[in-house]
This record gives sequence, structure tokens and C-alpha cells, in this order.
Amino acid sequence: MAKIGVEQSLTNISEALRQRGYDVVELKQESDAKDCFCCVVSGQDLNMMGMQDIITNASVIDASGKSADEVCQQVEEKLR
Repeated sequence: MAKIGVEQSLTNISEALRQRGYDVVELKQESDAKDCFCCVVSGQDLNMMGMQDIITNASVIDASGKSADEVCQQVEEKLR
């Protein structure tokens, strides 16, 4: 199954993805995103300086305002 990186604070989403058979990795530092198919983030970290560094080519899913099921559906859509 695909390797999915999930921000530490999103435990309900991590559990939902694991129950669906995904290999879930906690995103504690930037290098954790390496080799992930996609990354799920909370959207709480605001880039105040407007700087962006590309760490991974993985798709990024913003989980803010979404249920665990909605995020899982988005992950599955990305896999198609």
C-alpha cells in the first residue's frame, strides 16, 4: 500500500488511513516526507515570510475543516 505522511497532530486521520491499509508515517521533520505518495497537513502552519522550499514531489492534502473520511477519500482519489 502507498506510504502516506501525516502531520503529528492528526491522529484521527492517521488511524483512519491505517485501518484502510495505508503505511502511515508521522511528519515530525521535513525528511519524514521523503518517499511518501502524499502528505496530509493540518493547515495551521502559516508561511509568514512567503518562502517555499520543495522538500518532496508528493501531493499535499490540507485536512483543515475535513473529517477523517473526507481526507481518506482525497487520498484514494490521488491514488487513481
